[in-house]
Amino acid sequence: MAAPLADDAKAVPTAKDSKLGVPKTDKPELQAGGGTAADAQKARTVDSLNDTLTRYLKTLYEEVGHKYALGTKDGRAQWLADEQQASALDADTLNDGSFSHFANYFTSGAGHAMKPAQPVDESWPISNYYISSSHNTYLTGNQLASAASVDAYKNVTEHLPARGHVADPARCCFEDVVASRSIGAKDKPKREKKSLRKRLELRFGRKASPPPEEKAEASPQPKPQPQPAGEQRIAPWRSNSSTRAEPRVLHGYTLTKEMTFRDVCATIRDYAFVSSNLPLIVSLEVHTSPEQQEVMVELMTEYWRGMLVDLPLDPSQSSEDIKLPTLKDLENKILVKVKRVSQKPVTPAAKPTPLQAPSGLNPAQSNQSNQSDNTSDSSDDVAEKPAAPKPKVIEALSKLGVYFGGYHYKGLNVPEANIPTHVFSLSENTLMEVHETSPAALFKHNKHFFMRAYPKGLRVTSSNLNPAVFWRQGVQIVALNWQRWDGGMMQNEAMFAGTAGWVLKPEGYRSTSSGNTSKDAVPHHNLDLSIEFLAGQNIPLPPEEDDPKDFKPYVKVELHVEKPEEGQGEPIPGGGTSNKGDFKKKTKTQKTPNPDFGREIIEFKSVTGVTDELTFVRFKVMDDERISDDLAAWACFRLDRLQPGIRMVHLYDSNGVISRGVLLVRIKKTVS
Repeated sequence: MAAPLADDAKAVPTAKDSKLGVPKTDKPELQAGGGTAADAQKARTVDSLNDTLTRYLKTLYEEVGHKYALGTKDGRAQWLADEQQASALDADTLNDGSFSHFANYFTSGAGHAMKPAQPVDESWPISNYYISSSHNTYLTGNQLASAASVDAYKNVTEHLPARGHVADPARCCFEDVVASRSIGAKDKPKREKKSLRKRLELRFGRKASPPPEEKAEASPQPKPQPQPAGEQRIAPWRSNSSTRAEPRVLHGYTLTKEMTFRDVCATIRDYAFVSSNLPLIVSLEVHTSPEQQEVMVELMTEYWRGMLVDLPLDPSQSSEDIKLPTLKDLENKILVKVKRVSQKPVTPAAKPTPLQAPSGLNPAQSNQSNQSDNTSDSSDDVAEKPAAPKPKVIEALSKLGVYFGGYHYKGLNVPEANIPTHVFSLSENTLMEVHETSPAALFKHNKHFFMRAYPKGLRVTSSNLNPAVFWRQGVQIVALNWQRWDGGMMQNEAMFAGTAGWVLKPEGYRSTSSGNTSKDAVPHHNLDLSIEFLAGQNIPLPPEEDDPKDFKPYVKVELHVEKPEEGQGEPIPGGGTSNKGDFKKKTKTQKTPNPDFGREIIEFKSVTGVTDELTFVRFKVMDDERISDDLAAWACFRLDRLQPGIRMVHLYDSNGVISRGVLLVRIKKTVS
């Protein structure tokens, strides 16, 4: 890790894209992403107030004092109830109602714009929750040529419940072996396609690593590395040629770097339950030999001893009849998502429909897709040829997917779609097609069973899909690229802020609901929102700016609201790929990191189709430039957690690390 930073963490240097990379910080708990960062003291309190904020607070104190007698207990209680809509317990912070205590109300955290998260109700079966989830967790940048780091796993497991892709950070992680809170992982195929390597070399200017066999021939046997005292290491598996070989996590057919599956397992063991006792899901995408899969089982069993769920909680139940446990039942447990081996004989697959095979893959690609539960776009395509008789995932590894058995998606009316513990993983494009053709069936399925959405393969820059679109379809696991801080990750932070990465779905989205689509499952409201901007202080500079005098900030406010087409099952404008707000307004440009906004008001009136728990309000502090405005800082809130009244908006920097920056605002919110 990097040396301790001052107030704002710095991003890993990148040649062209300042928004891409994993923040280097000695305090990963201060990084946003859908977890505990929002509860950190630095994310809620203010060390001191500058002259501009102090002046405005004095003005506000006088205005409030004219309407409410702040010197009396009843007056303070009335102000908190009427304007702040806050708990009467906050009156203790106001003390005697003097200005010093009024100011302390805002610096102590009581005046924070985000309502604290309520304790999660753990009594529901686990399919009734949204789960913060990462994609290709091990990567530190783009999907084709970036480095890999176990620090990414450490970061996501420390403050997220799910990790995906022993490539993704979160409470679900997904890996290419590869492993997922959901975390995800992959193992590199045996031999790369040289033509593709050459193209990547030309594109990124980096020599691709030779195939594993070439490495073994060219390099001498590595010397064993000394291990920390007290750590129990598993004897490495050795092939018949006595060449050391253990599973690796990497992105196949790319120039990305790799790491060992052993290191990933050790990191997850050490950090999975540091900040939360809620379960962690590790999602495996397996591209390795049966012998290596045996090693994977051995490593997970040994490193996660006492935590790994390798048998049903009720051993008498079969894998096809087992019921999903409650969240409470799985505290301090690691669950594995992996392809489930079919015990039935393989039969030729019928010719797929356009919905089942949306992308034009060649037969070889389709056949590979049918054998594995991949996280690439090809994983959603049905094979046009019979699958190979030999299963791609060995039975011992498949059995570890006790409550998360991956099945190739062939439709919502196939037998496996009714197995309580099945998981379908669909790319964003395929999910959009299912939504447009079978919206009611999709919504019904996701009330009872798990589904995972992941970014399409063309997002090579690690950009993200719009998670809210998929949450509103009931998808529990929306895997995001934590390497890029864009609108998708900001909404993920708003959904899971202050939680351990598991959030109970709205009532109409749960297994007990009779709702058929998002249109009739939950109430939809009209929204009037007014935000008065007074001043800001200590706003972090954009990555490319180093002179505070040249910083010209303005605030852009975006509303992310359900589109009418979502509830109707109609094509969503833009295909749901954009994570930009549906309504946008901005303030005038000011100067310096301590701007005076002069009480400018931004209003959104009569916004329809609003659902409190699935609508998001995003604040983006931008640097006004001649050509392209740079992101300096941001904050994002779920509408039901955006508190009205005089509030402090605490800001994350452009790389998702909480800063000392704040905005003093006055919020009026009416939901009818």
